[in-house]
Order: sequence, then structure tokens, then C-alpha cells
Amino acid sequence: MANDFEQLRSLYSDYLVACNDHDFERMTTFYAQTIYINDVPKDAHTVTAQFAPLVAAFPDWRWTVRNMIIDAAHISLNFSVTGTHRGAFEGIEPTGREVTISEFTIYRVDGDTFTHVWDLADFASLKEQIS
Repeated sequence: MANDFEQLRSLYSDYLVACNDHDFERMTTFYAQTIYINDVPKDAHTVTAQFAPLVAAFPDWRWTVRNMIIDAAHISLNFSVTGTHRGAFEGIEPTGREVTISEFTIYRVDGDTFTHVWDLADFASLKEQIS
């Protein structure tokens, strides 16, 4: 059965609040027990754990939706992502610089959980901005 577009928009809106609040436990509730990230199966808790070092380095890390496209089973997004470099990130000591990168993500949704995520974030640009 197809998801209702407004239901998917609302689901993603709730998820985005959890992401921007850095509420990792709540984020986990949106993921299938086994979720495929860029076609690699992962445990939901492993997925949220990857955000901890990012948020430690950029405590004000925030996703802002630029564009959202929804079909019966997918949510496709283009984000502007911002943060301030306040902690070490991949060996780079804090600079205090504000950064902005682009991110593109597609979620496959089954019921009220994300089963697949395909994600591309411009981390090369992020490193340039703090180097």
C-alpha cells in the first residue's frame, strides 16, 4: 500500500527535528532494525552512532531542507548543512569557523520507517573550509 505524501512529509519533519536536536535515541526510532546505508546493511544504532563525532566537532550542526520531492515510497532531499567547528574533526583541531555544505539524500520508506538511505554530503568542501 502506498504511503500518503502528507504522511511522508510529516514523518520526515519529525525526523528532521530529532536530527537537529541531536537526539540520537529518537533518530534510531525512525530506522528499520536493519537499514541499508548506500546499499550496505547496518544496525540502526550503528547508523546514529556515526553522528556523534560530527556533532562533537560541530555542536550546532543543522540540516535545512532546500528541496524535497516525495513519491509513494521515497523522500528525496537537497540540504544546506551548517555548523561551527568547535571540536576536533578528522584530525583538524577546532578553528571556530562556520561551515556550510550541500547534502543530497534519498530515503526509502516502508510504513513509518526508513529502510534505505542513499546519501552524498560534500565533506571535501567541509575540510577545505576548516583547513
